[in-house]
This record gives sequence, structure tokens and C-alpha cells, in this order.
Amino acid sequence: MSARKVRLVVDQIRGKPVSEAYALLQFSKKLAAEPVGKTLRSAVANAQTKSQDEGQVLDVDELFVSQVFVDEGPTMKRWRAAAQGRAAPRRKRTSHITVVVDSRAAAESGPAGDATEAKEA
Repeated sequence: MSARKVRLVVDQIRGKPVSEAYALLQFSKKLAAEPVGKTLRSAVANAQTKSQDEGQVLDVDELFVSQVFVDEGPTMKRWRAAAQGRAAPRRKRTSHITVVVDSRAAAESGPAGDATEAKEA
């Protein structure tokens, strides 16, 4: 999916609490909401695992989407049959989605917060 289409969805969840971001993605009509939701769930799971490894308790309700951005991935070039025996190029665009979640308490304490990030190609 092209980065331009995914950015429309990503802009809606930036800075929102994770629970509100889940709700926005669940009821969005955009097809890009599915991969963004998967990446958000991965980021939350990474944050929980990281906090458990450090021996801390993490409340998912305290997490918010601190950073989220979409970069262009490689473009697959394909050909489709066109009129009069010609071939028309098709570009299948891909994107890299990055979601960083952070807890409100860590964000207020300073820049060295407990941020956890997830990426999906």
C-alpha cells in the first residue's frame, strides 16, 4: 500500500492514547487501518515485554502513541496488458510503518522515557 494512503490513517492516531487509537482504527473505512493496527498492537506487546523483562508493571491504559510515521518502501514494477497488444506499467508501492508508544509518566519525566517501537514493512 502506498505511503500516501497509509499516512492518512496514521495522522489520525498520532498523539492519542492507545485505547482511543484502537477504536479509531477499528472503525476506519480505510484499508490502511489494518496494517497500522497490527503495527500498533505489536508496539504495545513490545512495550509490555520490555517492562516485564525489567521487572516493572506496565498499565496499557497509560500508553499513548508518541511517534508514528510512514516511509516509502521498495516499488514493485509489474506490467498489465493494454489495448492493441501493448503493455502498461503498474507500480505496486509499499511502505514502512513505524509506531512508537510511550507511557504518560515516562514522557513527563524527560526525553529518556521508556519508548518502545515497532516496525512493519
